Amino acid sequence: MTNILKHFKLNNRIFQKKTVFIILILLFTHVLPSFAFEPVDHLQVHGFISQGYIITSDNKFCGNSDNNGSFDFREIGLNASYRPIPSLQISAQALSRFAGENDDGSIRLDYGFMDYSVMDNDSCQWGVRLGRVKTPFGLYNETRDVAVTRPSVFLPQSIYFDRTRDLALSGDGLYLYGEYRTDLGNLFLKLGSGKPRVKDREVENSLLGRNFPGNLDGNISYNGQLLYEKDGGLIRLAFTWAQLNMDYDSSALPPFDIDSGSIKFEPYVFSAQINEERWSLTGEYALRRLKYDDFSYPGIINRVIKGESCYIQGTYNFFEDWQGFVRYDILYSNKDDRNGKKAERPGHPAHSFFAKDLTFGLRWNITESHMLRGEYHYVNGTAWLTSEDNTDRSKTKPYWNMFSILIAYYF
Repeated sequence: MTNILKHFKLNNRIFQKKTVFIILILLFTHVLPSFAFEPVDHLQVHGFISQGYIITSDNKFCGNSDNNGSFDFREIGLNASYRPIPSLQISAQALSRFAGENDDGSIRLDYGFMDYSVMDNDSCQWGVRLGRVKTPFGLYNETRDVAVTRPSVFLPQSIYFDRTRDLALSGDGLYLYGEYRTDLGNLFLKLGSGKPRVKDREVENSLLGRNFPGNLDGNISYNGQLLYEKDGGLIRLAFTWAQLNMDYDSSALPPFDIDSGSIKFEPYVFSAQINEERWSLTGEYALRRLKYDDFSYPGIINRVIKGESCYIQGTYNFFEDWQGFVRYDILYSNKDDRNGKKAERPGHPAHSFFAKDLTFGLRWNITESHMLRGEYHYVNGTAWLTSEDNTDRSKTKPYWNMFSILIAYYF
């Protein structure tokens, strides 16, 4: 194998891509559907795989999308849950995700926790989860890795940043949940405390402007969500709050590094959704408070930045297996500097601090296990582009177009 790799001059990244494409071919030729997962004492196994293609008129998203397009967007996941006793469930999911330079496809533990039900009767349910748990954030965060659960190829970036997804995706800690059922609707409460996942280059890029020699670490953080649901999801209203605490530890003295400091990120998200038989309407609005303490480095001096974002989205089922959608998505890194002129500096043009995205898309449910989706974006601004793909942000263009197509299989 070594000689073959040397002969074709393949690096490790390309070799990983070839391997994934082989798996995709096997999946879509029905190898997995023919494999039967026999239940063993309440054991359930599920999985998914998706492959996307993205092409942009300018700028890069999930790889070199501005040339001939990029296939560097795919997600592969395998999850299992086991219930040894009625009140205890153990769940875990392994995930491999490619997303250009921002995600290299390495296998990681997406979530893994023990769920103990303290009370469960006709009117209410209460329980506790311990381990790595998906963060309840907005309407889509807990299932965002599974392509068929998303309303589009990419979630609205004003709320669900793919640029810093690990920061909000899950945390390691203790989480309480409850459900209270009434004739007027059901209430769901989720409260958690744990450490956020911040070991990602793009998280540091986003929070500090670039990567520095020191270490960014997560501290004990908190989050909570209250959700109201009526008539099995006809109406859904939610409020989400989180406080993510992080410390930056310097590894050298200035000018080789910045001084140590702390960062507190507090988002507040208001969500609303109406689901009728043929159509649905969804809107979410977020206020974000980003506070820096103990820093003195130019550009990262102690300050508070208040961001704002929102989207509104409508979907319509044309036929049983076809669905269309339209969405308008707005993101301001600083709501008091909506055009980015105050924050503009060398290497960071004004348009890198906001984004306005008009999106149209179609979804086709080919079979019960296969889905095909395509969408078009017209974007003004580059706030949600990654620095990993766009290393020189001064060369990014404020107005750009993006087309993406994605095929997914799930079992």
